[in-house]
Amino acid sequence: MYSTTEVLLAGAVLTTVSVVASRVSGKLGVPALLLFLGIGMLAGSEGIGGIWFDDARATQTVAVVALIYILFAGGLQTRWEEARTVARGAAGLATVGVLATALAMGGFAWLVLGLDPIVALLLGSIVASTDAAAVFALFQGQGVRLKGRLRPLLELESGSNDPMAVFLTTGLLGLLTEPDATLAGLVPAFLRQMVFGALVGFSIGHAAAWLINRIRLDVEGLYPVLTLALALIAYGVTELSGGNGFLGVYVAGLVLGSRPLMRKQSLIEFHDGVAWLMQIAMFLTLGLLVFPSQLLPVVGQGLAASLFLMFVARPLAVFLTLAPLDYSLRDKTLVAWVGMRGAVPIVLATYPLLAGIPQAGPLFNLIFFIVLTSALFQGTTMIPVARWLGLQDSEPASQPFDPRALGPVAGRLREVVIPEGAPVDGHPIVDLGVPRQALILLIFRGPDFVLPRGATRLQAGDRLLVLAEDAALGELVARLHGSVPAPAPESVVSEEGAR
Repeated sequence: MYSTTEVLLAGAVLTTVSVVASRVSGKLGVPALLLFLGIGMLAGSEGIGGIWFDDARATQTVAVVALIYILFAGGLQTRWEEARTVARGAAGLATVGVLATALAMGGFAWLVLGLDPIVALLLGSIVASTDAAAVFALFQGQGVRLKGRLRPLLELESGSNDPMAVFLTTGLLGLLTEPDATLAGLVPAFLRQMVFGALVGFSIGHAAAWLINRIRLDVEGLYPVLTLALALIAYGVTELSGGNGFLGVYVAGLVLGSRPLMRKQSLIEFHDGVAWLMQIAMFLTLGLLVFPSQLLPVVGQGLAASLFLMFVARPLAVFLTLAPLDYSLRDKTLVAWVGMRGAVPIVLATYPLLAGIPQAGPLFNLIFFIVLTSALFQGTTMIPVARWLGLQDSEPASQPFDPRALGPVAGRLREVVIPEGAPVDGHPIVDLGVPRQALILLIFRGPDFVLPRGATRLQAGDRLLVLAEDAALGELVARLHGSVPAPAPESVVSEEGAR
């Protein structure tokens, strides 16, 4: 047993090492998850760290919490205006594609590896989901962008295909552990989990947007705390209602990110940091759990299964799913190769361990080896393949403007509320006489926002985002509240014209 101080110190040191290692991930062309897993294994009982850890239940708990925040952050950052154009393809890959991959891998594991049919299908289901989102950190590290619809397609698929793998895994475990369970019973369970997951996540996402836009907290730092709690609520309520919690939390994040939202950019940045912390914690814990010496007996089977997954099962699923859609051969080839396995298969491999399946130990080691080889082979060749296929976009991407890039400015951003009964209610901004040292950047009106123009009429309850010097801000607030009369229309017009 380790003391609390030792656990905290070890966690802090390993996290620091992982953050520093991620700095060289893109430059070396190695996926960050592979480095995090390697650090965990080196720190483990058979590594130089000598940390003894073999608690599968604790690992699963850490991983579930981590996946909740990773999926929530992924949904929050997904641009729906782009995602909607690839929704059919992504939905197909996340359902039919995962099922096709599971069946193909299951057949291979049964006929070639000699596993029992249900255990073989369980193996196929566990490794069926992709971790394409982790690959984009590698692309970003080397400044590589993908052409056309490939990026939103892979982002949406990677965020939505985990629920299908989770469902297949838990369903097949039920067949192995519950005598009364049947394959036919999985169909209504699947429909219930997917439908309830989408509906509950959609509802909570809209409710969360409404709450964030209307609640007025005195402390700015409480808004990220609120969204952390909302992500857990989305998962918990979805699970308790019979839906798939991972789908629910991803849909909630997707809806929240697609709505006009107060402090949206800061919340996105906050959850991006949380997602990275969760990835590090999850991969380190998974690395600590594995015993490298136990991987040696499964090298032959693992390499054969990994090659079949990369060159047969994943391409078969992609070409089958995208056949009715207008994707080129090069697009389908890259999508097939980007199907890198990540944390979810290793997390799902702990389910048989906790369920007491006799073959669970070797199965876990086999799955871990498949993930390692997938990350190593596919992760290190992803960018060369994209370039070889001519799918690298050379045009620079447009980035959201961060006002902090300006450095110190002669003014401050403030939010000003127009109270009920204010004389400016119903009047256009041009009649207000905005001081020269003040600028109204945005008007929040209920859940929506309005881009201010001279003719925009103000309303009671509007929240104005203002950039102004202190003196000008005080003058503007006084005019909004009616304490100081606005200048004559002639002077206002001339002032606007001067601007």
